Amino acid sequence: MMRIRRILTDFIRLFPSNPPKPWPMEARLNSHKERRRLSILLEIIATSAADCTLIERAGGDRIELCTALTLGGLTPSAGLVAAARAATRLPIMMMLRPREGGFCYTDAEFAQMRRDLAFGLTNGVDGFVFGCLTPAGAVDVQRTAQLVALATGKQTVFHRAFDSTPDPLAALEALVKLGVTRILTSGQQPTAWEGADLLRQLVESAAGRIEILAGSGVRAEHVVELVRRTGVSQVHASASALELDRSTQANLKLHFGGVQSAAGESHRRADPAQIAALKTALETIGR
Repeated sequence: MMRIRRILTDFIRLFPSNPPKPWPMEARLNSHKERRRLSILLEIIATSAADCTLIERAGGDRIELCTALTLGGLTPSAGLVAAARAATRLPIMMMLRPREGGFCYTDAEFAQMRRDLAFGLTNGVDGFVFGCLTPAGAVDVQRTAQLVALATGKQTVFHRAFDSTPDPLAALEALVKLGVTRILTSGQQPTAWEGADLLRQLVESAAGRIEILAGSGVRAEHVVELVRRTGVSQVHASASALELDRSTQANLKLHFGGVQSAAGESHRRADPAQIAALKTALETIGR
């Protein structure tokens, strides 16, 4: 009997009821998992299939697909949507904006947006970016509700038309009720950095009911402080550089929408260096 008790005592010493503290490697793994939970999502604008490939390779997490970046972004063509989907595994948010210059659309323009959305649904996009306002600048509840319903479970993003609304907190509540996934906003200022105070207020008011995506003028040198000041969990950037097209240099009296110089006109392309710098900066958050 004494021998049995001694064996039991030794067994308990070897296998205590309280689990041991994690080994250093386990502690490091747990710390890494915690940092991943704190990671900030990076969305980058693409205007070509080549951009999509570059964005994925450089570390972007999600793509907003559009054309005419110098006009604030317009609806991409059918060919571009198909090419972009073939070029990347990243989620693609398709812009629905039929023209530049405001967000109060005619019936014909809105019908075009609905047709473009239907095309996106059958061609592999993961969500839609749009913004419909009334003549007074308020959220057009009826048209926004139609687009959310037509998106049939895909993500929906109310873009920076939000920054033209006269009462941003009321606009936020309207979009929450409509079931919109997220709001892209600069805090109603030219850049997100300048709009940081309102961005924080929006994040607090949203309280997890709708996502707040900070965009406009987002740069690697200040993105960490922007996140800390606002509390956003995702940021949006063009992260682009000019690419020269020399084909117009023979007649500089004409202008075709690009950035003009003596060598021709330039257009914007995604810049892997800027994307990588943003990603590297964001990865320091939570360390």
